[in-house]
Amino acid sequence: MSALTLKLKHSLSQRLDMSPFTPAHLAGKKVGEIASIPLWLGNRRVDAAELFAIDGKVTDQIVIQSESDRLDGIGAGMTSGKIMIEGKAGAYLGCGMRDGTIQVSGNVGVAAGCAMQGGHLEIAGNAGDFLGGAITGERQGMRGGIIILKGDAGDRAGDLMRRGTILIGGNCGDYCVSRMVAGTMVVLGQCGEQAGMAMRRGTLILTRPPVSMPATFNDNGRHHLNFLTLLIQSFKDQPPFSNLAERGNQVHRWLGDLSCGGQGEILICY
Repeated sequence: MSALTLKLKHSLSQRLDMSPFTPAHLAGKKVGEIASIPLWLGNRRVDAAELFAIDGKVTDQIVIQSESDRLDGIGAGMTSGKIMIEGKAGAYLGCGMRDGTIQVSGNVGVAAGCAMQGGHLEIAGNAGDFLGGAITGERQGMRGGIIILKGDAGDRAGDLMRRGTILIGGNCGDYCVSRMVAGTMVVLGQCGEQAGMAMRRGTLILTRPPVSMPATFNDNGRHHLNFLTLLIQSFKDQPPFSNLAERGNQVHRWLGDLSCGGQGEILICY
């Protein structure tokens, strides 16, 4: 049975709210019913059929074909199934998702995986600011699940992160894991300025020193950390992160942010 496929007919001049398209929300609907679902395009509502060519059958899988970066809220609140995006995605991808899988072949906008509580989010391209961060006005960001980003991330990735894992294959912008409460982030590329600012707990694993850390981080020296061996083994099916096993478990450890209790750690692998 082929998956339900939505192909964008033309470029968009305004942002489009895609949050109604989740497997759970579409379950039991016929293609004709899906075509008449109203979507917010800017400040007006249009039927889905005006914007998308809709084909296939309703299953627990949805394929979205689009080169537009204005498709916002894809997979928001998702609880089951799988969404595959062939192309780009806009802001708030997987916002608040609880379970299921989202895969994107291209780049995504700001706040991907924000307030995520579970599930699997995988992005082959780059991501904007606040990857795995908090919804504006909330005090907790990502609370569970895993985000795998093969490309670069913008500023404040993991801001207010509470639980879960973020793996970044490329570079990461400024204020990485700022205000982190708990959780784990791995960055294979270069981190920008002020990594770990206001970090309370949690772990940031790097393969090279960040451009800068707050002055309130304490150099804790070099250590062999056995837990790191077990953690890296959990990435064995996720290249290039599986290559961390070649570095062993020796790290240079920094503790902080001392202005916020100092229970977080930045581990630089050799």
